Order: sequence, then C-alpha cells, then structure tokens
Amino acid sequence: MEIFDILVSASFWAAVLRIASPLIFATMGELICERAGVLNLGIEGIMVFGAFAGWMAVYAGLGLWPGVLVAFASGALFGLAHATLTVPFGLSQHVVGLGVTLLATSSAYYAYRLALPEVTSPPRIEPFQPLDIPVLSDIPFLGEALFSQTALTYLAFATVLIVALVLYRTPLGLALRAAGENPSAVEAQGLSVTAIRMGAVMVGSGMMAVGGAFLTMSAFSSFFFEMVNGRGWICIALVVFGAWMPGKALLGALLFAGFDALQIRMQQTPLGADIPYQVFLMVPYVLSILALVAMSRRAEVPAALMVPYNRGER
Repeated sequence: MEIFDILVSASFWAAVLRIASPLIFATMGELICERAGVLNLGIEGIMVFGAFAGWMAVYAGLGLWPGVLVAFASGALFGLAHATLTVPFGLSQHVVGLGVTLLATSSAYYAYRLALPEVTSPPRIEPFQPLDIPVLSDIPFLGEALFSQTALTYLAFATVLIVALVLYRTPLGLALRAAGENPSAVEAQGLSVTAIRMGAVMVGSGMMAVGGAFLTMSAFSSFFFEMVNGRGWICIALVVFGAWMPGKALLGALLFAGFDALQIRMQQTPLGADIPYQVFLMVPYVLSILALVAMSRRAEVPAALMVPYNRGER
C-alpha cells in the first residue's frame, strides 16, 4: 500500500524526471560516440569536470546558460583528447577512456582546491529554477509532475528527439551510423571516417559534461566531491539497455530514475526503519542489472564498435 501511494503521487514522478535528466544527457552523448564506433569510458570523469566547470563559471560571474556552454566546451576538449588517441592513433579505447576519467576527475578536484583553497564548504550559486508554465502548471497531478521542471530538464528530453532526428533523418546521421557499422563504405563515399568519429566523440563528450553540469546547476546549487557517484557507468549500461537507440535509452533512464526515486521514498516509510538503508540504495542497481541482462540479449552491437579503422582498409 505504501508503494502504491508513492507511485500515484505527483512529487514522485516529478522526482523521476529530475533524476533522469543528467542520465539522459550523458546517455545520449555516449550513444553518439558508440554509434560512431568509439566506446567512451571517460564519461564518468567528463561528467565530474562538467559539473565543476559549469558551476565554477556561474560562481565566477557568468550566467546559467553561458555556464552550460562552458561545461559543454570542457567536455568537448576531453573528448578531443580521447578521440585523438583512439581514432587516428588507434590506441585501446578501454585504456584511454579510463585514463580520461582519471584525468578529468583529478583535474576537477585540483582546480577546485586551486580556485578555492580556503573554503571549507562549497559556495552556492543560484541554480535554474522550475518554470511556471501558464495553464499547464495548474493542471492537477500533471502540472506538478511534468510542468514544474527546470529548463535543463526540458532540454534533456528535447535532446533525445534531436539525436533521434539527426541519426535517422539526416545524411549526417547516416554517415555517423555507417562509421560505426561499415567504415569502409563511408570512405568509399569520399567521407573521412576519422573526422566523423572525432566529431562524434567531441559532441558526445560535451553532452556528458552537460549531464554533469545539471547536477550543480539544476539539481543542486554547489559542487562537491563524489556527486556524480557512478552515474557515468550507469549511462554506459543504459546505451546497451536501449540497444543503441535513443528512444529505448530514454526509457531505460526513466526506469532507473524511477527505481532510484522509489528507494529514496521507501527509506522514509516504516519499512525503511526495519531494513538497512544500504539495501534500498542497492535496489536500483540490482533491478537495472536484471533489466540490462534481459534487454541486451536482443541488442545488436554496432559492428565496428571499438574497431580502429585505418584509411584504405577493407
């Protein structure tokens, strides 16, 4: 009965959308990378640095939207480093990705200590505020659940539509998908596989950084260590769960966010007093693993994913 009451509350579904938003940004970014044939394991660190860069830009005096652009640009720079090592030089995508994660995470922590050496608690900024949409925000249940979110949440869902349209309705999307499936066919059309893959990794990494920036500029109002808390690794799993398709990946993000929002509320019930809170924290990950196993059996991996390509190869 307690679970039912939670599931039919508008605040629960509002929380699901908020929790899903950073996952959506980062998942779409990883999906773009992998569709082009590059596994980006730098996602966790890029999200951390994006969270710091966006927050620091606003704290330094820039507006919220310029802060989002700063976060995107910082992610794109790490994406450039990743792509340079893995695409033209063909180094291991696993090793480079983990190296980028360590570099980005350490850089964020170092820059924080360098910029704010005397600070004992993170300074706060004025984050994005929930939008009050005329008429729609006043609709019972739906108004609170769907139409009282911040602009970044709506941008996250719009990103899914944009990515899907680009991938499946434009020549650019066709070339990007071909780079991850049959790069020799891309070269046969006179296009550069290297340029496509490097561009995809840079754009995808920028989106990952925006996912991190959501945490400091919309969900919270300050930067603190460990705030990303494994979300990047979850996003890699969500790409597989979604079979490398934007719509299904969105459903996966909402599913994980639903599990997460549910466990937070379950801890506050009488049941939560009798069960260690670690069990509730574990539930979203266990259920996500089970869902991943069930869905991944039918997923078709891009044929050239993690396969280096040298010009002239067949």
